Amino acid sequence: MPVYEAPLRDMRFVIHELLEVDKYQNLPIFSEAPADIIDAVLEEGAKVAQEILFPLNQVGHEEGCTFKDGEVTTPTGFKEAFAEYREGGWVGLAGNAEYGGQGLPVFLGTAMGEMTCSANLAFEMYSGLTTGACAAIDAHGTEEQKSFYLPRMYSGEWTGTMNLTEPHCGTDLGQMRTKAEPQDDGSYSISGTKIFISAGDHDMAENIIHLVLAKIPGGPKGIKGVSLFIVPKVHSDSEGNLGERNGVSAGSIEHKMGINGNATCVLNYDNAKGWLLGREHKGMEAMFVMMNAARLGVGMQGLALSEISYQNAVLYANDRLQGRSLSGVKEPEKAADPIIVHPDVRRMLMTMRSFNEGARAFTAWVAVNLDLSRAEQNEEARQVAEDLVTLVTPVVKAHVTDVGFECANIGQQCLGGHGYIREHGMEQYVRDARIAQLYEGTNGIQALDLVGRKMPAHMGRLLRAFFHPVDNFIQENADNKEMAEFVMPLAKGFARLQQAVAWLGEQGMKDVEQAAAGATDFQRMFGTVALGFMWARMAKVAQAKLAAGTDEVDFYENKLITARFYMARMMPDTSSLLAKVTSGKDTLMALDAAAF
Repeated sequence: MPVYEAPLRDMRFVIHELLEVDKYQNLPIFSEAPADIIDAVLEEGAKVAQEILFPLNQVGHEEGCTFKDGEVTTPTGFKEAFAEYREGGWVGLAGNAEYGGQGLPVFLGTAMGEMTCSANLAFEMYSGLTTGACAAIDAHGTEEQKSFYLPRMYSGEWTGTMNLTEPHCGTDLGQMRTKAEPQDDGSYSISGTKIFISAGDHDMAENIIHLVLAKIPGGPKGIKGVSLFIVPKVHSDSEGNLGERNGVSAGSIEHKMGINGNATCVLNYDNAKGWLLGREHKGMEAMFVMMNAARLGVGMQGLALSEISYQNAVLYANDRLQGRSLSGVKEPEKAADPIIVHPDVRRMLMTMRSFNEGARAFTAWVAVNLDLSRAEQNEEARQVAEDLVTLVTPVVKAHVTDVGFECANIGQQCLGGHGYIREHGMEQYVRDARIAQLYEGTNGIQALDLVGRKMPAHMGRLLRAFFHPVDNFIQENADNKEMAEFVMPLAKGFARLQQAVAWLGEQGMKDVEQAAAGATDFQRMFGTVALGFMWARMAKVAQAKLAAGTDEVDFYENKLITARFYMARMMPDTSSLLAKVTSGKDTLMALDAAAF
């Protein structure tokens, strides 16, 4: 049976020691989360994840959701667990306090999200989608909409979804056919079909608030004619008392590779009543608030599943006896040594560990900057924080889920044949992790967004939000001999990243396909350097703590050991990635389509 223990010590290290969030206590949002509150929330969140959600993870995987007579039933225990989760106030943890949320920072919600996703990804998605819907309503809703919907959604009384995809179109939303006909009372009549709607229907809340993209007849063609609508599953009066069902129903649920405990629905809209959210024909403006929050959250899912896979791989590697150490017998009283003595097993475990700790720091850094982009009083500092979040959102989503899936797979590999057997739980992590590379925009789309939109935006201004702090760190520590083993690999990787930017910029001006051909490899390089930057910073913190004297010597020494591994084993990938990026499109595009 699998195990899970929330990585609280590492979370506290990132939040308090690396990012030093306490220095922002003078700013709104941050002032609501002093160190003692942060630690208390993390401790209680860990209990929820470990004691309530994790025991239901395999249950959800094995049972899945059921669909009968148009109604969806969640797996055994989910409804009761959601009631506890809701009563604990976890849905609205980072929600706007003016409308019933707890008003805590996004970085704290992100840490909680990692724990709940590790414990039970399928369950967490019901809450996560609600949080995203709340973000869109809070950003673009009228005062009446915010006052009516947000308190009920932050409380978990009602949940939320996002409805984009249709049977004939995925990323190309300009092709959507769902229509919204204006009505005399100011509402709209919504008709059409949406697919792949996570948490689209369930039995855990009395109402579900769907945010639906649709086209108002007579509007502009393509994506410029898309609007966003609030469409409740059940009608209610001005006091929130529920009445008749709206014209939206689940047509079926998908039978999937993973996340079986989450109901992925086909939703049919048949003259369903909805209300415009935001401006007419500006639906993507409102939806992107939700999508960007979701993309950061999905990146965190990649980390979460890698973390739990790592924990179980470590447990197995210490218990499984197989062969003898090549350097000499380590446990002579046993029939064989535990497999953790073998270099290749160490390679797998260290790859996972270095990714997990680096990705945790990276996602937390981005989340803190998301908070700063809203709370910072200095306009220049606020803009830099916003630029960083805008630039690296596709990197968080794509890189952390790509490598997170690889690490979940590595964890399964550590168990050998036992990793292929369901009872050990490892195959579920591989299955569940795979979706994160696909939804909220496939990772290929994220790479194109990074290269085609974010990199050239504002004459390259967004790049400075990442490049300047990396360059400053390298310059500040260039003469620090103790940091050389961390700074030099980072400097080399960063130089290669700059070369790739220059090449893509020059070639992309001549032929956009040249840039597109290198986008995925560039995104991988960017993510590798970003985690390298985190590791160099963490190494510096660890060195300072050891120099000052600490009773946690092992913790900080292990940080340095893992940092050395990342710099020696992961950062060199930037060299081959640069070669791939600059190889151009010719070998990709040369073969005639008919020859495939």
